[in-house]
Amino acid sequence: MIKLVACDLDGTLFNSNMTISEENAAAIKLAQKNGIEFLVATGRSPQQSRKNMREYGLKTGFININGALVYDANEQLQVKHQLPNEKAKLVAHILLKNQLYFELVTADKIYSNDISKRVVNLARSLMSLNPGVTFKKAVATAAGSNAMLSMTLVDDFDQLLADPKTEIMKIISFDAHGPAAFSSAKKEIMSLGGVAVTSSAAANIEINDIKAQKGPALLDYARKKGFKKEEVAAIGDNLNDASMIRDAGVGVAMANAVPAIKKLAQVKTKSNDDNGVAYILKKFIKNNAEE
Repeated sequence: MIKLVACDLDGTLFNSNMTISEENAAAIKLAQKNGIEFLVATGRSPQQSRKNMREYGLKTGFININGALVYDANEQLQVKHQLPNEKAKLVAHILLKNQLYFELVTADKIYSNDISKRVVNLARSLMSLNPGVTFKKAVATAAGSNAMLSMTLVDDFDQLLADPKTEIMKIISFDAHGPAAFSSAKKEIMSLGGVAVTSSAAANIEINDIKAQKGPALLDYARKKGFKKEEVAAIGDNLNDASMIRDAGVGVAMANAVPAIKKLAQVKTKSNDDNGVAYILKKFIKNNAEE
């Protein structure tokens, strides 16, 4: 019996238009009415993701910033795993040395040293997740997105990291050239130890504390709520979903998922443009009723 479901946003719950279909929204509400708790698992901040869900009348819990923060449906913090500032500083220096654009992410802000690069890279990420979207549309979407509202421009990352009140939850780096552009920096970052390096799209890498991954965060939350591993399911499409697909009792891959996720998952569902989340939630509801 499935009692807890964690679901990715981009490429999973969101369709190619970056919206949640009526069918998916209705299925989430139906699952909740049938005793299944629903968590949104995303690289986004709490503020951004809550706004996303409220627009569709949804009240859910959240695994935010890849697992650095986990909140229940009442917005109560349950899990927190920040990236130590000294480690964040070392990562930042490696990215700078490799001439890679990056941002520092806290619970409520995104720090950038170049707003124009922020817009362009966010647009490219949207395009990689949604192949049918044009660059012009992606730039317009990126410029007006919730992510830009929480953006803060800084001149000196070291000065920001010197402040003990700054709590870094994630560092994200972008490059249009894709995985090959990150190869050298990724090796150096991994050699630091105590970090997790994942990707939510081909044009980025995301660096978190080793404990701040969707899978461990999901299981931490499940234990707090008294759910057994076999009662937990996870739905995703990309590499930063791998840990929760692996760690959940039932891992679900979208039809549009990258090959590695399809190989890792035990179950497949339809694509994000074919209401794949609704499809699998209805299966969980039906199977629960039959048990």
